[in-house]
This record gives sequence, C-alpha cells and structure tokens, in this order.
Amino acid sequence: MPFQKVQPEKLSHAVVRQIELMILRGILRPGERLPSERDLSDKLGVSRPSLREAIAELQARDLLVSRPGAGIYVAEVLGSAFSDALVRLFASHEEALFDYIAFRRDLEGMAAERAARLGSDTDLKVVDTVFRKMEAAHGKRNPADEARLDAEFHLAIIEASHNVVMLHMMRAMFDLLREGVFYNRQIMFRQRTTRAMLLDQHRAINDALQVRDAQGARAAVERHLTYVETALSDHLLSERNEAIARQRLLHEMGKG
Repeated sequence: MPFQKVQPEKLSHAVVRQIELMILRGILRPGERLPSERDLSDKLGVSRPSLREAIAELQARDLLVSRPGAGIYVAEVLGSAFSDALVRLFASHEEALFDYIAFRRDLEGMAAERAARLGSDTDLKVVDTVFRKMEAAHGKRNPADEARLDAEFHLAIIEASHNVVMLHMMRAMFDLLREGVFYNRQIMFRQRTTRAMLLDQHRAINDALQVRDAQGARAAVERHLTYVETALSDHLLSERNEAIARQRLLHEMGKG
C-alpha cells in the first residue's frame, strides 16, 4: 500500500504557509509592515528562532522584504504584473484607456455577481462600510477622499468575490490608476453633478449587493462603468475641441 509515515511539520513551515495564504488572499497587502518580531511570535504562538526561519524563507521567495531600521514588509509583488515598457505604452496611447474600462466592466461585473452569491455577511458589511464613508466624503468640497474611496469600494467588491487571481490582477490595475497611468481620477469628481451621479451609481451597486441580487449587482456595475467611459470620452473630446479653438483664436488675433 502506498502509505508513508506522517512527518511532524516544522513550526517555521506552518508560519510560512499562514503568511503565504494571507498574502495570496489579499489580507496582507503589498507594502504593509508586519508586526514586530516579538508581537508576531506571540500572535503565532511560535518561538522567535522559528519565526526568523520562516521570515528568511519568505524573503528568499521575494514575498517579504527587510528595510533596515524599519522592519519587515510585504514585498511590492504587484509591481511585476506589468513591465515598465507596457506601463509606458498604456500611458501614451488613448486606446489603452478605453480597453482598461472595458476590461474593468467585464471583470468587475463578474466580481459583483460572485460577491452577491459567495461573499460572506462580513464581506458585504465591509463594502457597505466603505460606501458609507463615500457618502460622508461626498459632502466635502475637496473630492480627493471621495476619489480614493471610489477605488476602495471597487476593490472591496473584488475581495468579496473570493477569487484570488482576479483580486491580485485588479489590485495591479488599480495601482496603475492611482499613479495616473490611465487617467487622472480627479477628472471624474470635479463637477458636483457628476459626483452626485457617481454616488447614486455606487449606491445602486451597494444596494443590490446587500440584498444579494447577483444580476442586479452586475448590471449596476456595468451601468456605472459605461457612464465612466462616456464621461471620459466627452472629456477628451472637449479637450481636443478646446485646443482647436485656441488655435483659431491665435490665428484670428494674428490677422488683426
């Protein structure tokens, strides 16, 4: 019979597996600092030598990095999702913007549907909590917090879908969005009427999720991102028209 004796697992291996799973599931995020060695060994119930062995293995796998005088951090593993050359291409071609929105519409629609079906009550409570923060930020004159929470809201839905591949891919996409690779996020929140419409769209997504209406949640996400697509298209057209109008004005002034 092909049975083998069960070997006792080293404590360091159990620590490695637990931290790996927390990174994989998006609980520990890129750039996040781990607790101090003392706190972490207490939380895990292992000795410091076992913890150090586990940390060394995770560093060798490029999942953790040590910053002298600062501690141990989760590596920026998402940075490798797109090469620098591809990021530059994204930033320099308008076509990438609309492909990005189409990609988000497809994947986030699926994520919302999955979240409504598979997300736990706590998952949906997280989504609702982020939305309530968006409502509070909506009253502020400066839209920076609302724009930041917009990204958090969408990522919370993706987390609630419990698909780790989708989670890490979309986090990488949102990191590029935060860096302004596709467009300046503040554009969508400059006008008060647009901000109000975006809030209503996020409310519709949240409402559908909270009652676990899978199809309704997917449709609400798709409507929202179609609106974003149209608004950005109009903005780009307006910028082009303004540039042409300025050329005409300079030409007329030169003729005088």
